[in-house]
Amino acid sequence: MAKKVKKEEEVKPIFKNEEADATVENRLKALYRLQKIASEIDKIRIIRGELPLQVQDLEDTIAGLNTRINKLSEQQKEYETEVTGHKNDILTYQESIKKYTDQQGKVKNNREFESLAKEIEFQNLEIQLSEKKIREATRNIEAIKENVEKYALEREEKQKDLDVKKAELDDIIKDTSEREELLVKRAEEEEKHIEERYLTAFKRIRNNAKNGLAVVTVDRNACGGCFNKIAHQRQMEIQMHKKIIVCEYCGRILVDEAIKTEVENEIAE
Repeated sequence: MAKKVKKEEEVKPIFKNEEADATVENRLKALYRLQKIASEIDKIRIIRGELPLQVQDLEDTIAGLNTRINKLSEQQKEYETEVTGHKNDILTYQESIKKYTDQQGKVKNNREFESLAKEIEFQNLEIQLSEKKIREATRNIEAIKENVEKYALEREEKQKDLDVKKAELDDIIKDTSEREELLVKRAEEEEKHIEERYLTAFKRIRNNAKNGLAVVTVDRNACGGCFNKIAHQRQMEIQMHKKIIVCEYCGRILVDEAIKTEVENEIAE
C-alpha cells in the first residue's frame, strides 16, 4: 500500500473557501483545459527528445577541441621561435669560432693560443647545447603536430555529427514550432482565467510530477496520475463538483469523466 504524501487536511488549504458549485466546476474545467494544452506542448518537446542537448554537447565538444588546437598551435609557434633562436645562436658561435681560429694564427705565445683554444672549445659546447635544444624542440613540435592532427580529425567527425543532429532538430522545429507557439499562446490565455492561487498550485504540482500531469481523471476507481485506489465516497465528492479535490497520495487535482468529456468536446469543436 502506497503511503500518503500528505494528510487530507494539509492538502485542502490550497483550495479552500470554494464558492458556488458552478464556479468550482468552471475552475475544474479551466484547470483541465490548461492541463490538456500543457500535455500537448510536452508531447511536442518529447518528439524533439534529447536532440537539443545532443546538439549543445557536440557544440561544446567542438569548442573544446578548437581551444586545444589553438593552444597547441601557440605552443608550436613558441617552439619554432625557440628553434630559430638556437639556430641563430649557432651561427653566432660559428662566427666566434672562425674569429678565434683566425686569431690563433696570429698569436705570439702558447698562453694566448691555449686561451683561444678554450674559447673555441666553449663555443663548440654552446653549439652542442643549442643543437640538443633544437632536437628537443623539434620532437615537441612533431608531437604537437600529431595531437593537432588527431584533434582536427576528431573535430571533423564531431562536426559531421553536429550537422546531422542540427538538420534533424531544424526539421522537427520547422514541423512543430508553429503548433507549439499556438499552444503556448493558448496556455497563456487560459491562465488568465484561472485565479492566481489555483494557477500557482497547478504549476507546483506539475513541476513535481515526472509526467507533467497536475490534473488527472479518476480511471477505474484510481488516480490517473499515481494509480492508487480512490475511496468510493471520495469519488462521489469528485463527481459533485462542489470543491476541488486532490489525490491523497500524489497531490494531483482530480476530475471526473464528466469534466473530461465536456472539455474534450469543447476542444474538438
